[in-house]
Amino acid sequence: MRATWWGHSTLGLADAGTRLLFDPVLAPRLAHLHRRRGPQPPDDVVEVDAVLVTHLHADHLHVPSLLRLDPAVRLVVPAGGIAFLRSQRGAGALADRSEEVVAGDTVMVGGIRVDVTAASHDDRRHPLSRHRAAPVEFVLTGSARVWFPGDTALHDSMAELGPVDLAVVPVGGWGPNLGSGHLDPGRAAQAVRRVGAAAAIPVHFGTFWPMGLGRIRPEEFLPPGQRFADAARTVAPDTVVHVLAPGGSLEV
Repeated sequence: MRATWWGHSTLGLADAGTRLLFDPVLAPRLAHLHRRRGPQPPDDVVEVDAVLVTHLHADHLHVPSLLRLDPAVRLVVPAGGIAFLRSQRGAGALADRSEEVVAGDTVMVGGIRVDVTAASHDDRRHPLSRHRAAPVEFVLTGSARVWFPGDTALHDSMAELGPVDLAVVPVGGWGPNLGSGHLDPGRAAQAVRRVGAAAAIPVHFGTFWPMGLGRIRPEEFLPPGQRFADAARTVAPDTVVHVLAPGGSLEV
């Protein structure tokens, strides 16, 4: 199994001929955020069998990126995602071919089993939105077991998910303040210990940042990846951390 991180939470996963893409944000800019580090994901990154989305936030469910998908690509979204897509101009076709999931569901993509579990995170598109969808996490079982939580706070049920061969764990954010419902480097280290991860890739850091704020709290942009690795050595010493650059891959 090969995992490739394209920055923020966008992850490609390939296993025995099956290709998956998670939470794709493929643009150089997202509202007031711009891509400060890493290459623009290549055009063929969308040549996959399925795309899986964890929650409605625009840095995870990015409609312009989803519109780049071939009509044959399966789209798996949390329950409530279809109604949101129908509300977006030009996204009706995406809604028509989406599959909604909730915690406890299982889907198969090729030879990969995807178990859906609950995340602890804000369920709204944005604070003033009427659209809601309970955020989910994914545990994949193919030639290896992988935990992809999207965004989440620590929760007790993490201990029921493992052990896993790889945790793709969020460790930061996209601005000076992380906010609730997220993992910082220290809490991310506790999370990988709870899921019994043999290896971990830190994500959700060091990619997007608000325009004009490059000098505001720069320690929250790139350092969270290494701070997570440092914390894991103490909190989760059995987990090998791989701090990738955007576009980097890991064989599991």
